[in-house]
Amino acid sequence: MRSLALSALTFPALALVAALSLNPAIAREAPSGWLFEWGETDFSQSSVSFDEIMSGGPPKDGIPAIDDPVFVAAADLEDLAGTEPVISFVVGDDHRAYPLQILIWHEIVNDTVGDVPITVTFCPLCNSAVVYDRRVGDAVLDFGTTGKLRNSDLVMYDRQTESWWQQFTGEGIIGTYTGTALKRLPSRLESFARFKERVGDDGKVLVPSRSGARAYGMNPYSSYDSSSRPFLYNGELPEGIEPLARVVVVEDEAWSLQLIRDAGRYERDDLVITWEAGQNSALDSRRIAKGKDVGNVVVQRASDDGLGDVPYDIAFAFAFHAFHPEAPIHTSTE
Repeated sequence: MRSLALSALTFPALALVAALSLNPAIAREAPSGWLFEWGETDFSQSSVSFDEIMSGGPPKDGIPAIDDPVFVAAADLEDLAGTEPVISFVVGDDHRAYPLQILIWHEIVNDTVGDVPITVTFCPLCNSAVVYDRRVGDAVLDFGTTGKLRNSDLVMYDRQTESWWQQFTGEGIIGTYTGTALKRLPSRLESFARFKERVGDDGKVLVPSRSGARAYGMNPYSSYDSSSRPFLYNGELPEGIEPLARVVVVEDEAWSLQLIRDAGRYERDDLVITWEAGQNSALDSRRIAKGKDVGNVVVQRASDDGLGDVPYDIAFAFAFHAFHPEAPIHTSTE
């Protein structure tokens, strides 16, 4: 499992895998191992160079996506601390929360909320938590993990065509859907307590289908967000900010979390970003419920109807810079 990849014992082995994946001699055509494992993928279509993609350790579906999610009412859940992070998504009266203590082990949940087919994604190495609409044209796609990384970010695949998709951007990068973009949907990364306060005890919370299948509640990437450099990443680092500092990403622009935290409420034009304490980092302490407080961020836009949620992400600075190298990361209000 990639979840064990940060130990000192596995680092050399994975570094060797990464180096082999970056061999210029195979950069222009898919490696033979890919062709064997990915018989349905159309490698003749690609928007990225194959040498940008490396193995994260596990094979295809080695980190298993959740396809039949199980939920309980928030009021009935007793083993999730109020400060633990969840990805929340709402359609009408259907309010759902997906705890990071589960997603850190599975990375993808295919679900339908209200009448909207969605995929809930989390890449621990980038701290990127994004919800996408699974509909592309007339098709409804189901997503799994390739076991591959690009810019240290999860590369997903759809089971219908085995096209490869970038989790951070929602863009198809290899295969039939190359150049297609999934629609990003408004969601929140918030504490479980805030989710319950906002939607009530009837809100649904994802629980493991088999409680002993993984060490749920534990962080396999202990102290990762205090590291000086990202893991399995060979790209340029951003200037003026630590590479693993959190940034609030809205479209192709980002603000340091520290800036938003200091301001409490940040406004620019119709954009409103707020911060309040009370959410654990999922990538700090060995036990997620003991992680440092990184706070709760809400991103909204003002209109004649009031404030409305917009899609955002809270990612590491290096990941935003990798995918938006020309875009600014704001670290001050000036």
